[in-house]
Amino acid sequence: MTVPQKLMNKNFILLWQGQFVSQLGTQAFTIAMMFWLKHATGSATLMGTIMMVSMLPMVIMSPLGGTFADRYSRRKIIIVCDLIHGAAVLSLAALMFVAPRADNVIVAWLAVVGVLSGVVSAFFMPAVKAAIPSIVPADKVAAANSFNEGSFEISTLIGQGTGGVLFRLLGAPVLFLIDGLTFLYSAVSEMFMNIPQVVPEKSRGWREEFKRFDAETRDGMRYAWERTGMRNLFLAAAVLNFFSMPFFVLFPFYVEDVLGTSPDWYGFLLAGFGGGSLLGYTFIGSVRMSGQTRGKLLVVFLVLVSVFMGAMGFVDRPVLSLVLMIAAGFISGVFNITTLTLIQQSTPEEKRGRM
Repeated sequence: MTVPQKLMNKNFILLWQGQFVSQLGTQAFTIAMMFWLKHATGSATLMGTIMMVSMLPMVIMSPLGGTFADRYSRRKIIIVCDLIHGAAVLSLAALMFVAPRADNVIVAWLAVVGVLSGVVSAFFMPAVKAAIPSIVPADKVAAANSFNEGSFEISTLIGQGTGGVLFRLLGAPVLFLIDGLTFLYSAVSEMFMNIPQVVPEKSRGWREEFKRFDAETRDGMRYAWERTGMRNLFLAAAVLNFFSMPFFVLFPFYVEDVLGTSPDWYGFLLAGFGGGSLLGYTFIGSVRMSGQTRGKLLVVFLVLVSVFMGAMGFVDRPVLSLVLMIAAGFISGVFNITTLTLIQQSTPEEKRGRM
């Protein structure tokens, strides 16, 4: 396996810029979806339900996606997932152009696309996270994570910062069309990259292959569960995400009904969170500290991000909300990069996708 000599090599750049472009479209898509649902149905319950059905496939299928990333070509998984994701979003855009008043049909197809997106993400994300340590030098993994996640937040900053305005000017169908095209662009660019990987020898017959696949999935779960630190980290993340979801489901209502502002401010606030995260990525990617210090920092920041997000419930001024979102984003960025790098570097290459 060829060891990369520098961070900004061809493979990392191809992966990074493809994800950056597709994330720009996704952020605009997210705003368009949330506000289209709010204006078409006025139902927070329906919005939450669609978000739930979009997330469930990731919860259920991520262990399978991780095993796929360890058994099969991560490069092919990444490309195929982007192609499927792009085709699904383009089909939604086409429906909205052809039948713009068929709200019930659009809502139903939006749920279908959400489920398909969740399934694709369950295979896509483990492949990408597992690939990064294979295409950058070992001592640059934290920097690569910071750069990759930082680029994600820049796309969030741009996409969500302008998404509310673009939704008002262009409408949801055009933003969905743009999002679908960005995924196709990403897939094409990824076809030119190479991801070093030792792929296990395939079994003879589908029954034996299924047994090995099942055994490796169970082995990945056992590996995570038997390591106290990793187990506690995953459980804490699950609890945090569970209680964070109502925050984001109700956020459009908070922007318009509590702050009394337009959808533009929804994008501005999420962009503030993204900008804060970018600062956090830059900070943690450039400092050196002991493992014990990082451990203490994780606990403190985990508490602080909850405090800042909770404090927004008592705020009805847009500027103060923006300050709180930037602070929460900074803390979240430090926490995410620290935990991601820890998992990647403490896991053998052949198990990395499952983790």
